Amino acid sequence: MVPDDVERWLERWRDWPQREVFAHPGYLKLHEDGKSRAVCASWTGAAGTVLYPVLLRDLTKEPFCPPTIARATDLSTPYGYGGPFFWGSDAESAAAEFWPLFADWAEREAVVSEFVRLALFPETLLPYPGERVRKLVNVVRDLDREPDELWMDFEHKVRKNVKKARRSEIEIELDETGARLDDFLRLYRHTLERREADERYDFPAEFFEDIQRELPGQFLYAHALSGGRVISSELVLVSTETVYSFLGGTDRDAFELRPNDLLKYELILWAREAGKRRLVLGGGYREDDGIFRYKRSFAPHGLTPFFVGQRVLAPKLYCELTEHRRDDAAPDYFPAYRG
Repeated sequence: MVPDDVERWLERWRDWPQREVFAHPGYLKLHEDGKSRAVCASWTGAAGTVLYPVLLRDLTKEPFCPPTIARATDLSTPYGYGGPFFWGSDAESAAAEFWPLFADWAEREAVVSEFVRLALFPETLLPYPGERVRKLVNVVRDLDREPDELWMDFEHKVRKNVKKARRSEIEIELDETGARLDDFLRLYRHTLERREADERYDFPAEFFEDIQRELPGQFLYAHALSGGRVISSELVLVSTETVYSFLGGTDRDAFELRPNDLLKYELILWAREAGKRRLVLGGGYREDDGIFRYKRSFAPHGLTPFFVGQRVLAPKLYCELTEHRRDDAAPDYFPAYRG
């Protein structure tokens, strides 16, 4: 990332009322590596403002890229929620001006395809010109209620488990500094192993240290303690209106104390008191799995579809790359050459 470009990106982000954490240059920087760099397409006019942060990935460094292709890239948003964010008065007019300019830039950068994990709330996005594909449902806890109403909107088992955690003298600690990062990492990695999670979720300690350095005020750790020991921990990311459950873990031996239910409940109360509109709990690994059902128990009426956007910008290059993909490539994967 070029310092001057980052500062311009930050200035535009700070002018945005919603200040979505997933559009912050510090968040995109977390996902840079030797094959990709964070960039942001930005536009402003009478109709409003567009901020579209993505990872620009060099395909010529990939094993599936044949030596006959001298230059090719593709675009992706990192883990989380992204897309072409918009604020202003007329999204359709802004789209009519932004997308042709974006296409010109993409052609200069030899962009072959684009894969976007779209934000959950359509009113925050510019209309997308590619294909929108529905994926798993996410759970969103609306916070525009009194605490008693929130409590009664949970499933019965949540209320029961919160009461049990309190009887077990579980304490909740909220931390905006990362002072207990070692405890968080211990529980997070324990949970990854227990669930046999995909290795892409195995972020190194430096990833979390970078969050703490690059995103001050945009993150919060919540810890559940028993007898002074952290037994459950969660990292949330914070935007102006929305809080996102991001990553976390719980000690298997502490399940019976129900610390995670109390932790989630206290996070919900904290977010409400902080003036947030909603807490995004996320979804499961598969449709209607146990993780999804657990999250749904905190917001039975807060089911929100999650979409990805995908499109091919250079069809000839796309076909050439796809011809060299692995023999065991997933048939429905997009982009196909990465399958």
